[in-house]
Amino acid sequence: MRRLLFSVVPVLLAALPAMAAEAPLRPDQQAYRALLKEMVETDTSITTGSCTALADKIEGHLRSAGFTSEELHRFAVPEFPKEGGIVAILPGTSKKAKPILLLGHLDVVVAKREDWTRDPYAFIEEGGYFYGRGVADMKAMDAVWVDMLMRWRKAGKAPKRTLKLALTCGEETSTAFNGVDWLTKNRRELIDAEFALNEGGSGRTDKPLEEGGRVVVQTIHVGEKTPVNYRIEATNPGGHSSTPVKENAIYELADALARLRDFDFPLMLNDTTRAYFTKAGASRTDAQGKAMVAIAANPADKQAEALLNTDRSFHSMLRTTCVATLLDGGHANNALPQRAGANVNCRIFPGVSAEDVRKTLETVVADPKMTVVRTDNRGPDAKAPPLNPAIIGPAEKLVAKYYPGVPMVPMMSTGATDGVFLSAIGIPSYGPPGFFGNPDGNGVHGLNERVSIQSVLIGRDLLTDLVTAYAF
Repeated sequence: MRRLLFSVVPVLLAALPAMAAEAPLRPDQQAYRALLKEMVETDTSITTGSCTALADKIEGHLRSAGFTSEELHRFAVPEFPKEGGIVAILPGTSKKAKPILLLGHLDVVVAKREDWTRDPYAFIEEGGYFYGRGVADMKAMDAVWVDMLMRWRKAGKAPKRTLKLALTCGEETSTAFNGVDWLTKNRRELIDAEFALNEGGSGRTDKPLEEGGRVVVQTIHVGEKTPVNYRIEATNPGGHSSTPVKENAIYELADALARLRDFDFPLMLNDTTRAYFTKAGASRTDAQGKAMVAIAANPADKQAEALLNTDRSFHSMLRTTCVATLLDGGHANNALPQRAGANVNCRIFPGVSAEDVRKTLETVVADPKMTVVRTDNRGPDAKAPPLNPAIIGPAEKLVAKYYPGVPMVPMMSTGATDGVFLSAIGIPSYGPPGFFGNPDGNGVHGLNERVSIQSVLIGRDLLTDLVTAYAF
């Protein structure tokens, strides 16, 4: 997942449940840890790994727990043999209750051993953390889903609702084979559900646990932005650098990007972000907290907007954003550039079309000689799922149980998940609370990715109780 930089809510809260990282694990926790270790140590990066290899191992575990061939479904395409996935189905007892889909991606962001302090594809326990590429994004949750279904099958527990588990590849790389996209188009019956539980929800501490940090917020992921890339390009005839002219492609591109830097898309709110700013703001006593409540009540409050814009996560949640991420230009060090271009990565607010954003970029560029072209199409435009009380209510109760005094707020992610493919076919996707991370992001998509052992053990129990509340 492309994660949001989350601004924690500073409130006085109860401590975490007493669960020292050094305490002996229960047998069920030991089995879960072994499963997570195997998943992390199976490289599933696009360059050197294989999702198919991990799906093979997961299939073996599910079969050993009693899942039948009729309940297990493998999928892949010949062009991408290493990017396969698996769907597992635990049948429910009710013919009327609609299924629930548990979704997870197996692939991880590429990690280079020479850049990491530890081997990224080794599962290492150190200082109260589990280290390894994908341990936080999102193999800890993948392992929860697999472990949960295995335990229930072994115990002979049948849910009222059918539970479907889809573990896929391609979420982390827009050019890869995307398993969720393929399932929606080719095997929809395998994943049809009333709603899906996916990545995106989480908690945050005010500072690292080893520095006395506490969990200050839990979030439920309700919607996300649409990621789209555009290319802005300037072209000129060029010529010899000994006789320069002002009509220079590099200068023209630089001027256009400066205008983009200074441009803000208009402020927007939806049900999720309005609820987020209202509830999160009410728990604060500082000026930003008051501004959060004010903007939710009156989006035209320019003073509140100006203050919130000083926080980059709030600024992003309130609008579409576009930023230059790559540059290229020129063809020789003694020639005037004939071409200069930039990739502009946009995160589009739900309900806004990619074409409207492209036209806005043309207006911002303000140079008819330059072109603005969309360069990719990761998937459908994001749609905001409803704030369904039947989804939100049980999650709130369990956050109150496992994190006493910690507020749970709905959050629209400024990142992206595979939930957009489900929303496009009428399956709303939610990211439940449960785990938590440090303010620095725990190395997700970066170096030395880690997750607190407390977070994993508490999150596993909370998520198990949450699916139980929804399905049984």
